[in-house]
Amino acid sequence: MKRLTIAILAFATFTATMEAQQKTVNTTDSKVVWKGYKVAGSHEGTIAIKSGTLRFNGETLTGGEFTIDMTSLETTDLTGEYKDKLDGHLKSDDFFGVNNYPTAKMVFNSVKPSGKNSYEVTGDLTIKGQTHPATFEISVYGSKASATLKIDRSKYNVRYGSSSFYDDLKDKVIYDEFDIVADLQF
Repeated sequence: MKRLTIAILAFATFTATMEAQQKTVNTTDSKVVWKGYKVAGSHEGTIAIKSGTLRFNGETLTGGEFTIDMTSLETTDLTGEYKDKLDGHLKSDDFFGVNNYPTAKMVFNSVKPSGKNSYEVTGDLTIKGQTHPATFEISVYGSKASATLKIDRSKYNVRYGSSSFYDDLKDKVIYDEFDIVADLQF
């Protein structure tokens, strides 16, 4: 009887290990787009994933972790001198301070199914050395996933042009929330 119990436990452990798997995100083929808003319009661009994994139990998403290369931050809606100036400003200490904080990180803490192939994820997002919870939706189809996040930059001490920190900015206000859309391949 004791041998049978040990055999059943060993089989259950083996089966669980076989079903649980970690998939590495293809950083070359994946794309992350950001969009920031101001009173006078908006700007958008891209940012690269340095590394990332998604964990699955069978076909069900159970976790994940991503590191973002903040030094890759660039604007795609401008060209020439204006692009260079905005890219430099976004990388400066006024915004993301990439010399001191070259990466940002997202670690999934909770993954709950919210529909067919869709999940609500709550995780810890770290930007500029500050970590706060973030909740977002992610959809998984085969070897692709898509996620949309709305991030409040004021929580991460990104103050430039923020009405949360400065008065009388008028039409110079840059809104605190910005969007991230990630199209992942693994």
